[in-house]
Amino acid sequence: MLTKRIVPCLDIKNGRTVKGVNFVDLRDAGDPVELAKQYADLGADELVFLDISATQEKRKTMHDMVLKVAEQVNIPFTVGGGISSIEDVDDLLHCGADKVSINSSAVKRPDLINELSDKFGSQCVVVAIDAKEIEGEWFVHLAGGTIPTDIKLFDWAKEVEQRGAGEILFTSMNHDGTKAGFANKALAKLSDLLNIPIIASGGAGTIQHFADTFIEGKADAALAASVFHFGEIPILELKEELKKQGIPIRL
Repeated sequence: MLTKRIVPCLDIKNGRTVKGVNFVDLRDAGDPVELAKQYADLGADELVFLDISATQEKRKTMHDMVLKVAEQVNIPFTVGGGISSIEDVDDLLHCGADKVSINSSAVKRPDLINELSDKFGSQCVVVAIDAKEIEGEWFVHLAGGTIPTDIKLFDWAKEVEQRGAGEILFTSMNHDGTKAGFANKALAKLSDLLNIPIIASGGAGTIQHFADTFIEGKADAALAASVFHFGEIPILELKEELKKQGIPIRL
């Protein structure tokens, strides 16, 4: 059985790591390069680095920061924010990223997923999906959750897989920053529907929430931010507890 992955997420705005609740009320969480190194040293399995305002500000991800982070870590490292072309991905991979995450650009031009998968391999392409449950239906949102669409989560996830994405990063906007647990019902449905790994995002507050998303949500990886940034859940302690519960994890 494949080991489950613990993935700290660094949301970057104006060169700093930030964290909010339900995608708003952002507060400073530290220097991304220092945090990245700390997480790699503490046993994180991967890192995700999202330039959260790049799409809204219509600019590219900060390459110099990607270079600095890549110099500090020895674990796989995904970068997202403002990526809309093969050239963007080429640049980021040359800066040291292992994978890229696309979101709004994939919805606006789905062929981008095929193009990136064909050029760089599906293992390099993570499609991030921010979705909100509204009256029992999950709908995809764009540009850091600021633009609602009528696209249904499960339809889009299936299309993303068919187009060549290697992984899906699903963030529940309803759960983001609430520390009330992950959207395990939706995650389990995604897992049953798809054959590619699903990264759970949004709602981590306790060690048990991670265990629940691996068991009930059938997630392949669990991503979190504030519980790691503010020292509420030490990564090693988290992994030791998951191991005790029989969850396959790398220690």
